[in-house]
Amino acid sequence: MSVQRGPISQFIERNYLHFNAAALMDAAKGYEKHLDEGGKMMITLAGAMSTAELGISLAEMIRQDKVSIISCTGANLEEDIMNLVAHSHYKRVPNYRDLSPQDEWDLLENHYNRVTDTCIPEEEAFRRLQKHIHAIWKDADNAGERYFPHEYMYKMLLSGVLEQYYEIDPKNSWMLAAAEKNIPIVVPGWEDSTMGNIFASYVIKGELKASTMKSGIEYMAWLADWYTKNSEGKGIGFFQIGGGIAGDFPICVVPMLYQDLEMENIPFWSYFCQISDSTTSYGSYSGAVPNEKITWGKLDINTPKFIVESDATIVAPLIFAWILKQ
Repeated sequence: MSVQRGPISQFIERNYLHFNAAALMDAAKGYEKHLDEGGKMMITLAGAMSTAELGISLAEMIRQDKVSIISCTGANLEEDIMNLVAHSHYKRVPNYRDLSPQDEWDLLENHYNRVTDTCIPEEEAFRRLQKHIHAIWKDADNAGERYFPHEYMYKMLLSGVLEQYYEIDPKNSWMLAAAEKNIPIVVPGWEDSTMGNIFASYVIKGELKASTMKSGIEYMAWLADWYTKNSEGKGIGFFQIGGGIAGDFPICVVPMLYQDLEMENIPFWSYFCQISDSTTSYGSYSGAVPNEKITWGKLDINTPKFIVESDATIVAPLIFAWILKQ
C-alpha cells in the first residue's frame, strides 16, 4: 500500500473486498487511473446530493482538479447554496418514516419543505436567495444579456453578497469551489427547480423575459463544443451519482456528435461509473446496466465500466476520499 494513503483509504482497501464493496474499490481505482493517465472527468449529480452535503467532499475534489465538469439538476445547483446560507435553520426529522399526512401538512404550514429526513427552511433558504438572484437576473434582462442558470449563480456567489449569511465553513460548498475555479456546469431541466419556478413566475408577471435564461438546447450545444475540444488523448470519463436527467442528458452528447453530426472520429466516454440503487428492471433508464449504453453509442466495448448498487450518499464520499488519498 502506498504510504501517502490516509486512514479512510486504508480502511476501504483492507475491508472492501467483495460484492458492492469491491465494486466501490474498483471504481475508485479506475477513476484514479483515468486521471493519472491524463483523462478528464465529468461528475453528474442527481437527487438531493447537495442537501446530503456532498459538498464536504466534492468541493475538495474540485479544488484538487479531480473533476473537470459537472452536470447537475437545478435542485442540486441551488441547494448547495441554500445549505451555505441557511444551515442552522434546517430541521432534521429522524423519524420521517413515521410522519402522518397531518405531520407533513404541519411542516408545510411552518414553511419547511422536506427532503427525506431534512427540511429546508423556505424563508431563510429560498427567499434569502431570491432577492439577490432576482437582482442579477433583472440586470441582465435590462441589458439585453443572456446567461446560463449556473452563470447567474456564479455571479451571485462571486459578488460576495451572500457572505453576510454564511452558516457553514465556505470550504464545504461545492458551488463556491466551482465558482472560484469557474469550472463548467450543465444544468439540464433547470426549470424543474425552486429557482426555475421563481424565474418562471417573474416571466408570467411580465417582469423578466424567458430568453434572459439560456436554455437546455443551448446547454447541449455548448456541451458538444466542450466535449469536442476536451476529448483528445485519454478522453473524458463519466462518473454518475444517481440516475435521472443529470446523467441522461450529458451522456447523450457522444451519440449526438457521432450519429447526428456525423463526426465519425469522436471518442466514446472513456470511463463509466454509476452509483445507484435503481434496480435493473423493465424500462428503468436509471437502472440500465452499463453494457446497454454500448448499443446507444455512448460507451465503447473497451470502456472501463463500474456500477455500485448502493446509496450514493454513503458511496460517493468514500470514493472521493480514495481519490483524495484521505
